[in-house]
Amino acid sequence: MPLWQELPLLLVVAFCLAVLIRTFLMQAFYIPSGSMEDTLLVGDRVLVNKVVYEFRDPARGEVIVFKGPESWTAIENRVDPGAGFFSKLGRSVGDLIGISQPGEKDFIKRVIGVPGDEVSCCDSDGRIYVNGVAIDEPYVVRNSTRGQPSAKSCSTRDFAPVTVEPGMLFVLGDHRRVSQDSRCQGLVPIDNVIGKAMVIATPFGRWGSLARQDVFDGVTGDAAVLLPLLFVTRKRRW
Repeated sequence: MPLWQELPLLLVVAFCLAVLIRTFLMQAFYIPSGSMEDTLLVGDRVLVNKVVYEFRDPARGEVIVFKGPESWTAIENRVDPGAGFFSKLGRSVGDLIGISQPGEKDFIKRVIGVPGDEVSCCDSDGRIYVNGVAIDEPYVVRNSTRGQPSAKSCSTRDFAPVTVEPGMLFVLGDHRRVSQDSRCQGLVPIDNVIGKAMVIATPFGRWGSLARQDVFDGVTGDAAVLLPLLFVTRKRRW
């Protein structure tokens, strides 16, 4: 086949493969805000595994990407309403193959509490509690100040105990001073989870794994709540 015929065919095949991979297996997400610093910086691009949670639920300590529920206010990543036609077209094409910036309602946070957990803050050292266990979080380098929490506030570290409902998650950003998360926005449905953030792909100088933190290994769950969830058929998010 002549090059002038082969090249367009190869481009079409590559585009179709990119769409399939983005839809079913892996997607790249751009980090638009500082809510996960210093784990993730503005401009980082992470690869998200979209398959793993078809076989299990998210675990404490994992970094996840999810669609914000209706109750969540899109503060950290606003889409420009004045964007022109070509800008919108480029965004749509980029979204198809997973290289565009995230949508207004896409969030990336760390899982702190799973169904049945009780999460609160703080102990005398300012640490969060999960099921009565104080958690040392080495990934939190910019913590919020201590103080009495106000209604729907993410500005302070302290918050009243929250019991995570079945099918829901309690999530926090690593940069607690600026993150808008479950402290003020509420729980996140597991069905809203897009996938598990696996690695920082770019910039290449920051390449590295986003492996689950083992600081939650000492936390025990409520078996009476968690075991029935293993037999619940969850709808697919593809």
